[in-house]
Amino acid sequence: MITRSRQVAVVLTVVLTAGAACQARDHRPPESARPAPSARGFTLVASGDVLPHDSVIERARFDAGGTGHDFRPMLSGIRSVVAGADVALCHMETVYGVDGDYTGHPVFKSPPEVAQALAATGYDGCSTASEHTLDDGPEGIRRTLDALDGAGLRHAGSARTEQEARTAAVLRAGSARVAHLAYTHGTDGLPLPPDRPWAVNLVDEARIIADARAARKAGADVVVVSLHWGTEWQEAPDEQQITLARSLTASRTGDRPDIDLILGTHAHVPQAYEKVNGTWVVYGMGDQIAGEMFNHEGVQDPRGNRSTLGRFTFAPPARPGERWRVTKAEFVPQWFDVDAGRVVDLNRALDEGAEVGSVRDRIRDVVLSRGAAQDGLVMGE
Repeated sequence: MITRSRQVAVVLTVVLTAGAACQARDHRPPESARPAPSARGFTLVASGDVLPHDSVIERARFDAGGTGHDFRPMLSGIRSVVAGADVALCHMETVYGVDGDYTGHPVFKSPPEVAQALAATGYDGCSTASEHTLDDGPEGIRRTLDALDGAGLRHAGSARTEQEARTAAVLRAGSARVAHLAYTHGTDGLPLPPDRPWAVNLVDEARIIADARAARKAGADVVVVSLHWGTEWQEAPDEQQITLARSLTASRTGDRPDIDLILGTHAHVPQAYEKVNGTWVVYGMGDQIAGEMFNHEGVQDPRGNRSTLGRFTFAPPARPGERWRVTKAEFVPQWFDVDAGRVVDLNRALDEGAEVGSVRDRIRDVVLSRGAAQDGLVMGE
């Protein structure tokens, strides 16, 4: 197991009852919302879909010298950005196979060594609710979560037991406790197991709000929601994304928003960042790792290998009952070089020529397309 040195993961148990409000099961006396004298801000980074196609799996096998799979070299180019944050979240879109039974599109089963590479890169947790969560049934979920546990990574969005499905993963970030919740718009037509309807969290506005409130009541200072949503290959957020983002960010308990940050995945391409009702929404971060991508017309589409990493700096509340505030919002443009099998930080690769600069500029234009620059979003280093 890889030891996590930046913060200690804690667990807050929230009881979810279908059709009813959530009740936090936490018997400690409530804490004052006033930060302790030692309270400090923290940085959170998040990145897009990890989607190992057959070519990606083969590259990892090559990087391991032909025995096993090593995904660490793929991610080495963005390690400094990820490891430099107080909390780093990934999106593990696929489930893991076993004993060499590894496959790419359309039914994904990835080598479990992916988890070790994510931890070595500096990630602390991953969302696991996606359209591919049920690709190998309950056993695929079990293997995936077992591997993430073994790597010291927290996870949100899928579960091995009903109790686990009712447990919110919470990470320490300095003096703050950050709850991570995750949901998917669907499971690629695969039905939820009849005896395990809780195996993967599906997008449902009322449930998301109830879960966020329960996590807050149980002691979370910041609530982050990952959503696998949107329309594939569409750079602009679709109507469902816009509508749901507005309603989720409008939800409040007293004067405090129930959700502090929304992180989107699934569309394969980078989408806009936007401040909605005072809360940052990343509609889509794009695919961080994926093989050569083909769009709905069957045409190879390089946008499918472009993504962003979001970085948000949070400051503690100035007064009791107020939210932790985002004081700096940044995005880092990324590209997965399918030939080299490497994630490239485009801000550090500008000496590679005009093509790299053009890709970076296109990502920037999409990210800022809904006015995020006016709300302070900048391109980070």
